[in-house]
Amino acid sequence: MASTSGPDDELTIPRAAINKLIKELLPSVRVANDARELIVNCCTEFIHLVSSEANDICNKSEKKHFPRAPLESLGFGAYIGEVKDVLQECKTVALKRRKGSSRLENLGIPEEELLRQQQELFAKVLALLVTQEHLTMQNLSRVYRLQ
Repeated sequence: MASTSGPDDELTIPRAAINKLIKELLPSVRVANDARELIVNCCTEFIHLVSSEANDICNKSEKKHFPRAPLESLGFGAYIGEVKDVLQECKTVALKRRKGSSRLENLGIPEEELLRQQQELFAKVLALLVTQEHLTMQNLSRVYRLQ
């Protein structure tokens, strides 16, 4: 793994992600730990290479967006379609997370109906409490009459 060298510590792809990738691509092959480590290092180097190229392009063009230039300039233009698909999927997942609780949406009951049901339940609880209080008062009055 990367050595710890202060604030410039290398971030790497999680081993679980690499293990999953290996298992999907090579299900019948056992891959040694050294080879797994090498794959992690190669992935990290690739990410650094692409991000460095992207940073250089941004600095030269004074823009913050670069749709495909770094991948094309490094010879990975064939992967742009897949990258866009994954980016769209990530945006969709992030949007779903931001929307908050989806349990309410999955009920299929309009909000007005849920509010009506809630108010009905509150009314039932209130009626039950009033009845219990009334019964408690009756019992107390019986106890005091017996004394």
